[in-house]
Amino acid sequence: MAKLRNRSKISSEALKHQLFRGILYALGLLAIAAIVLFFIARKNREAGVKRNILRNWENGLYAEAFEQSSLALREKPLDPFLLTINGFVAYQLAVSQITQSDTRSYLDAGIWSLRKVLLRTNADGDGRIRYVLGKAYYSKGPEYADLSIRYLEESRGAGYTAKDIPEYLGLAYEAVREYRKSVEILSQALDPGESGEDSDRLLMAIARSYTGLEDWENARAYLIRCVEQTKDGGEGIRARLLLGGVLRNSGDSVGAESVFTEVLESAESAEAAYELGEIYAAQGDTIRARAAWRRSYRADNNYRPARTRLNM
Repeated sequence: MAKLRNRSKISSEALKHQLFRGILYALGLLAIAAIVLFFIARKNREAGVKRNILRNWENGLYAEAFEQSSLALREKPLDPFLLTINGFVAYQLAVSQITQSDTRSYLDAGIWSLRKVLLRTNADGDGRIRYVLGKAYYSKGPEYADLSIRYLEESRGAGYTAKDIPEYLGLAYEAVREYRKSVEILSQALDPGESGEDSDRLLMAIARSYTGLEDWENARAYLIRCVEQTKDGGEGIRARLLLGGVLRNSGDSVGAESVFTEVLESAESAEAAYELGEIYAAQGDTIRARAAWRRSYRADNNYRPARTRLNM
């Protein structure tokens, strides 16, 4: 009887152990299932967030896409998709800002995101990222023109084509005083059949680069084209002011005087009046020179060259 009781006790304990192990196994399976479901749910949630961000980007809702991607990057700071969209929308927001500080803030945010994307080896051939980076650096100012050139050239090297790459690249080369390269690339951007604001800007940029090369003949030719075709009064005045300087530097003081006088007939310009004074002074007519410099000062009493001349 004792042996039977012992056997019954042992069987009962074995059953308890087996039951306990079964419970632990079931709990383990439940835990694994919970973890799997958690990651599936999180993955689905992240996919939903990304779809929403992409939809806002495609619909031009840049502020919403920027806010959402910035928030998502707090959880996944190196996610390539989030970084790319964040950089792209930051640039779009930057160029639409009114204040310089806001523009710079968005530019810095966009550059920071896109530079991190380029840390990935599989982003090496993506010309779009370098294209936006190049434009962002150009927008930051002339002191960043070298970086703009770097990324725009890399974008072209990666086979990415965008209509405005030659324009930005040519202007960046002008900023670093590589004028021959600037003329070469800007000429590619200039459509012979095009007229309008874009064409005016390109003609002016090419003329400035020729001026930097002291190629007065070509600078004059491009400026005359700009003056003849522009419908923008401000751009016309800027073109004439540059044309007057080109003519004076090339020895045509009569032509320069005529151009500066023409400018003053349409608008009060401190620069045009000052340049007229310089022409009169070179001719030895100090009375007319000082009268022109006084007119320049009246047009803009902060125009330093005129103030300097009048104080001499």
